[in-house]
Amino acid sequence: MRKRTILLSLGTVALLVLIAVPFALAPRQATTKALPMIAIDSSEQAQTIDAMRPPKRERPVIAIATFNKATEVTDFLVAYGVLKRADVADVTVVAERAEPVQLYASLSIQPGSSMHAFDARYPDGADYVVVPAMDPGTDPFVAGWIAAQHRKGAKIVSICNGSRMLSTAGLLDGRRATGHWSAIPELTKKHPRMQWAQDRRYVADNGVITSTGITASIPVMLALVEAIAGRDVVARVAKAVGVETWDARHRSAAFELTNEHRKTFVRNKLTLWRHETVGVPIAGGVDEIALGLTVDAYSRTELTRVITLGHNGEAVRSRHGLVIRPDRATGSVTVDDMLPLPSPDAPAKTIERELARIASRYDRPTAEIVALVMEYPWTADDARMALR
Repeated sequence: MRKRTILLSLGTVALLVLIAVPFALAPRQATTKALPMIAIDSSEQAQTIDAMRPPKRERPVIAIATFNKATEVTDFLVAYGVLKRADVADVTVVAERAEPVQLYASLSIQPGSSMHAFDARYPDGADYVVVPAMDPGTDPFVAGWIAAQHRKGAKIVSICNGSRMLSTAGLLDGRRATGHWSAIPELTKKHPRMQWAQDRRYVADNGVITSTGITASIPVMLALVEAIAGRDVVARVAKAVGVETWDARHRSAAFELTNEHRKTFVRNKLTLWRHETVGVPIAGGVDEIALGLTVDAYSRTELTRVITLGHNGEAVRSRHGLVIRPDRATGSVTVDDMLPLPSPDAPAKTIERELARIASRYDRPTAEIVALVMEYPWTADDARMALR
C-alpha cells in the first residue's frame, strides 16, 4: 500500500511538472530580429550571375540530384517547380536508384532516371547539378557522383544543407561558400580553408554555387534562370511565382538560435495536448512550390504531424509533370485540420501566408521558429500584413 502511495505521489508530481514547465517556458519577448538587409551592389550581382552561366550547351542539361531515403521537400520541389516553369533547360530528376524518393517531412516522388542511366545518356555530364539537402549528407555514392559531374565540367548548385553533401564530395575547400545557418560552424570547422560568405543568400565560386537555408531555393533558382536565359525571362518567371527580388542580399545575423527560440521549441514538444495532425491534400496539377512550402512550414512547428492525402492514395502528376505519391488515401486517417489545396497563385508567397496562419492558429513564437528553421526573413509585422 505504501509503495502504491509513493508511486501515485511521484506520478502526480511528474504530471504537475509536465504541466508547469510549458508555462514557465512561455516566451516573454519577440525572438526574431528585424534587421534590415543591405542591397547588393549591381556589379557584384552581375559577376555572380556571370559565374553561373551555362558551361556547355546553349540549352543546358540540369540534373536535380536526390537521395532515395530522404531528400528535403522544399529544397527539391521549389527547384523543380521554378526550373520547369522557366523551361530554359532540360531538367531530369536523378537518384541512385530509379525508385521512389522519400521527401521529408511528407510524400514521395518518382525520379526520372537513375544516376547510372543519366551517365549513359549524357557521358559528357550535365551543365548543372542541383543538390537539395539530403539526410544524411554523407552518402558516398551520391557524393561521388556529384564530384564526378563536377570533374566533367558541371556547375554544382547546392540548396540549404545540400552544402553537407558538397562537403562530403570535397567541393568546399578553398571556396567562398555558405549553407543553412545551423551548419556553418560544422562546415567551417571541417573545412578551415572554406570562406563563409556572410550576408549573402547565395554565392558562386569556381563552378560551385551554394545557398543559405531552405527558402533560399527560390532566389538561387531564379538567379540560375537569369544566368541561362537573361533578365527578361527571369523577370517573367519571378512575377509568375510572386517574387520581386532575387539578388543575393541576406542578413546572416538575423538567424541565430536564441534562448527564446529554445524555450518555444521545448514548450511545443512538451505540450502534448496541443499536438495535432494536419492534412495537406494533393491532386493532379498541384503546384510544386506551394506544396513544398506548405508541407515544410507545418512540419517545423513541433506541434503538428503533417500527412499528405490524395484520392485512394494514388500517385498524381503535378503542375509540371512530377509524379507525386501522397502518404495516405483521403478519408483513411483522421486529421485535426484539413488544409485547402495549396494555391497555385503566386506560389512563392505561400510561406508568408502559412506563417501568418501558423501565428494565428498556434502563436507568434511558433511561427518565428518555423521562419528561423526555414531561414526566411519574417517578423510578427509580416503576419499582420499577410492576414489583412
